[in-house]
Amino acid sequence: MAVAELSTSCTKTHSSQLSLSSSSSSRFSHHFRRSFRPLPTTRNPTISCSVASDQVQTPIPVQAQDLKGKSECYGVFCLTYDLQAEEETKSWKKLINIAVSGAAGMISNHLLFKIASGEVFGPNQPVALKLLGSERSIQALEGVAMELEDSLFPLLREVSIGINPYEVFQDAEWALLIGAKPRGPGMERADLLDINGQIFAEQGKALNASAFPNVKVIVVGNPCNTNALICMKNAPNIPAKNFHALTRLDENRAKCQLALKAGVFYDQVSNMTIWGNHSTTQVPDFLNARIKGLPVKEVIKDHKWLEEEFTEKVQKRGGVLIKKWGRSSAASTAVSIVDDIRSLITPTPKGDWFSSGVYTNGNPYGIVEDIVFSMPCRSKGDGDYELVKDVIFDDYLLKRIKKSEAELLAEKRCVAHLTGEGIGFCDLPEDTMLPGEM
Repeated sequence: MAVAELSTSCTKTHSSQLSLSSSSSSRFSHHFRRSFRPLPTTRNPTISCSVASDQVQTPIPVQAQDLKGKSECYGVFCLTYDLQAEEETKSWKKLINIAVSGAAGMISNHLLFKIASGEVFGPNQPVALKLLGSERSIQALEGVAMELEDSLFPLLREVSIGINPYEVFQDAEWALLIGAKPRGPGMERADLLDINGQIFAEQGKALNASAFPNVKVIVVGNPCNTNALICMKNAPNIPAKNFHALTRLDENRAKCQLALKAGVFYDQVSNMTIWGNHSTTQVPDFLNARIKGLPVKEVIKDHKWLEEEFTEKVQKRGGVLIKKWGRSSAASTAVSIVDDIRSLITPTPKGDWFSSGVYTNGNPYGIVEDIVFSMPCRSKGDGDYELVKDVIFDDYLLKRIKKSEAELLAEKRCVAHLTGEGIGFCDLPEDTMLPGEM
């Protein structure tokens, strides 16, 4: 049986400046053409994880004019449409471009359909999905695009797929960097930092060259704090404040454990902070957290449980889940990405906050600068955030924050060759990979 690959090429024409509001009379249309070609026996793509360790150099920004071509639109998403000509779309916002790496993986398999349905960015926000895979996963990526086709999401107006980040990240306003190499048997944490660091160094350069200048970047692939730092350092034209490392799943797990211990539903738990690294040095903060508006230590009188068991339960939750059903926490990770995005595009409830791994420069807590560290944040709903100032510390909390800080500084030294800061030197004190991520 002959095998063929669906191949598409896209061209865009704009009849006027893009505007999708009901008050505007401008019109917007995309014209695409599609074609089929035989599946080639070999490929010669640009793959973000192909950089050898001895080839890594000081980050050099790549200029947009060096790019060639764009990623390919897929199937029904290559057809002509005109949003303003459709009555139901007149109240819609301007279309936004969302790039997702590791788009053929399990986390993305849950996340993409949430984005396309309107659950993430809202019921009047049309989206274009720009999906990045690898040479090995390209057919699976086509399968993902086919499922998105068959789901008939009205808000999903464009889908493009590709394996070159410089093409896929073109004009991206959100970049959700999920794809990363998992830690295999016998692999040291330092090895994983180097291998995945190369991926995120390349993706940082691609974002710098191709993405929207104010793109918001959420790094999920582990070790996510240091990967976010590497990505940021390789994208000097993008504000450092725009880079996030995902610690929201840790926050959600901490809220769940506090709710279980207190005998309340988890929506009664607020002001939960995860400090530090997404590792076993992370610090779930029960000192500032609240249950039904009261300090946790006033509700949960078992302070020994808080200091000894609580953190361990949060850290080991992923490992316990894998033992139960043999899979990693892909679905809850996808939900936490949604929570993280919505925390940035929705005003934070008064008096509350959320956790995110962000750049420490200018922080009010005395945490060392120039690392990515999970801290409490608030947002006005404009995609930006500010650090929360009204938090308290005790010796117990400070001691554990300092331990996580020291670990991130050690990781930073380990990847110095990827951030333009010299030769990498690894002196990681211990293996702190979270159970379930090995």
